[in-house]
Parts: sequence; structure tokens; C-alpha cells
Amino acid sequence: MAGTRRRPGSDRRPLAYSAVAVILVGLVLVSLRFVPGSPFRPTPTSHTGTADGRSTGAPVNRSTRAQPSPSPSLEPLPFQAQDLDGLGIKGWYSWAVLDKRTGKIIGSENMAETSTTASLIKSWVVADYLRRSAEAGRTPSDAKLADATQIIRDSDNTRAQQFYESVGGSASIKRLISICKLTDSKVASDGGWSRTLLSPRDTARLGLCIDDGRAAGSKWTKWLINEMRLVRGVGDFGIRKAFPAAEQKQIAIKNGWIDRQKEREYHVNCLAIGDTWTMGVMVRTPFGTTGGWEYGMKACERITEALLRDAN
Repeated sequence: MAGTRRRPGSDRRPLAYSAVAVILVGLVLVSLRFVPGSPFRPTPTSHTGTADGRSTGAPVNRSTRAQPSPSPSLEPLPFQAQDLDGLGIKGWYSWAVLDKRTGKIIGSENMAETSTTASLIKSWVVADYLRRSAEAGRTPSDAKLADATQIIRDSDNTRAQQFYESVGGSASIKRLISICKLTDSKVASDGGWSRTLLSPRDTARLGLCIDDGRAAGSKWTKWLINEMRLVRGVGDFGIRKAFPAAEQKQIAIKNGWIDRQKEREYHVNCLAIGDTWTMGVMVRTPFGTTGGWEYGMKACERITEALLRDAN
């Protein structure tokens, strides 16, 4: 029995209809991606970039991007630059203040000029000794620490010379210039610690170097600063005396004073480390000035008082 004969190609028509239906459904789904609120609408991606600035994603709406918070402004230092001619200080003087938070330095026009440090440099000599001891794996004996205390608190010259020789003499001052990044200072021509040449600007930098740990190292910095806060006797004068008594206890200092026979001058120098600042003041007054080096000691205080904001 012969079957019904089909026309050629009649068995492919249902497949064609199916293909068309799939294409139509796909087009509908694609179009839904662009309808606002559609569940098929893609989530925007952030616009990021590579180190060379190339984009790695789709841009976002800049109006909705979180804005950075403004940086809080720093509290002003207690000092501001002033014309000090009205103080009538005899001889030569210079000053500099360094902001520990920013590294910015303000000072007199001659803050880069140098003067002999006298005992002020003992702060570095002790710091250098302590740091090098720690680097060598040695802990100073109680006797050596007692010597260091007398050098800082009481400005003992004999012990300072012993420490200076133990750290290499003038080689120690070369390390000071290198480690503390000083720009104006020089080793004394005779190699002695007392005639080391520092500027007020570099004195303030020395204060920062002690404060941030470069000078004495992490192990001994706190100890040294505490000793400098405990300076007593004739060496307790100058910068911190311009502050209220309650604040003076937190200010670390090391001062220097000497009568220079060759120059026929009194050289007085003051270093102080406060909470947000360091300061250097240097004074040279001629022989015959009433009060001798005590005149320069008081001048350090007067200069500081004149620069304090509360004083204006």
C-alpha cells in the first residue's frame, strides 16, 4: 500500500518557525536591559583607572561620587615672626622655630648664620653615645648613665669631654651634620666640641633630630628628652622661661654659655623642644656688656617672649 507522498522540504518548516521564535524572544530580553527599573537592567560599575590613566570600567554618575573630607587645619604654633628691633638687644642675635608637624621653619633673616655652641652641643654628644652603644649591642652601665645625666642636667664639662672623645671627637660632629641633615653648621677648626658652629636654623633641626629619634635612637630617645626636661641650676634659662610654669616642665632644653676671649664676646645659645615645635636662639654680646653672659641668657628669654602669640 503506497503512503502519502510529501513535498520536498515540507519537513523543515516547523524548525524554521522555532528558530524565528527563539530570535524574537532574545530580542525582547535584550530590549528589557534598557528599560528603566527592569530586573534585567545591568548595575553600573565604578569608573576606575590603571596607573597610566586607562579606564577599566563604565563611568559612574559623578554627582553621586563621595567627596573627600577636607583636611583639618593645624593649630597655629605659639610663635609668629616679629620685628625685634624694639627690644634693643646689644650685639648679634638670631632665632628660628621649626614646626615638627610640617618641617616648616620660620626665623630671623640671619637664621642661617653660625655661632659657637658651647654646652648646647652636649645634647648631641650624649645622643650620639647612646645611639652608637645600642647599635653595637651594648647597654651603658649605671655609672655611664649617671655621667650622661650630669652632662645634660648640670652641663658637666669634664664628663662631656670624656664622652666626646669616646664617640670620635670631630667625627661625631660630622655625623650630626649628616644624620640631622644640617645645612649651615661646621666642625670646629680646633676639633673641640665647644667651638662647633651651629646656626639657629640648624639648632632647631637638631631639636627635631633628637625628638624624632634619629639622634639617640629608638631605645634612648625618651630617656634623653626626659633628662633635657630636668635641666637645672645655672643652665635652666632662656626659651622655656618665657612660658607659664606649668608648661615649662614639658619643654626639653639644652643651653650653652661661654666668654670667648679671642672674640671678646659672650656667646649664649638656647635649644628647646616643645610639643609641636623646636626652637633655636643664639646671642653674641661684646665684653663690657652689663651682666656678662647673664645678659645673653635673659636675651634668649626676651626674644622668645616677643615671638609668643600671647604676648602680642
